[in-house]
Amino acid sequence: MKLAVFASGNGTNFTALVDYVQENLPQVSIVRLIVDHRDAYVIERARKAQIPTTYINYVKAGSKHEAEAQIMAQLTSDQVQGILLAGFMRIIGADLLAAFPNKIINIHPALLPSFPGQHGIEDAFDYGVKVTGVTIHYINSQIDSGRIIAQQPVRIEEDDDLASLAAKIHAVEHRLYPQTLKYLVEKGVFTV
Repeated sequence: MKLAVFASGNGTNFTALVDYVQENLPQVSIVRLIVDHRDAYVIERARKAQIPTTYINYVKAGSKHEAEAQIMAQLTSDQVQGILLAGFMRIIGADLLAAFPNKIINIHPALLPSFPGQHGIEDAFDYGVKVTGVTIHYINSQIDSGRIIAQQPVRIEEDDDLASLAAKIHAVEHRLYPQTLKYLVEKGVFTV
């Protein structure tokens, strides 16, 4: 079973997924990292894990359709069966959604449907909620609104600041995403 990870930044969830797959899911292989920022640190993480990386320059591609055509060509060549988004800061377009129906999974640092978008941790903290968390969900054509697969709450304590809350959220992400991937693999979500 071949999967690709899409990421835009540091890549801690990428590493958590790769490490978990290598140790616990011998039937799964992460065969490609797709990035949209040439200087994203996740590229170095992929190099260390010996996973090939493809950089897609959305501006140079001219349109989302053209950028996704480049992605599709690579994923087809790699025989990818599913996509894991790990901090990929772009909305997935109709072409990829059609090619991978219910096979594109995302992680979000809040309990959806609350606090969707790029700043889930900050938005929950600023709003003053006492419980936030992590959500794993399917991707659809809307922002952070796909069917929820798994969630785990995280309490915001009186002495938490934004940095300590982010650390707690990331610790949950690094456990929940791999566990959810295992569940999806066992359920047969990524089979052809």
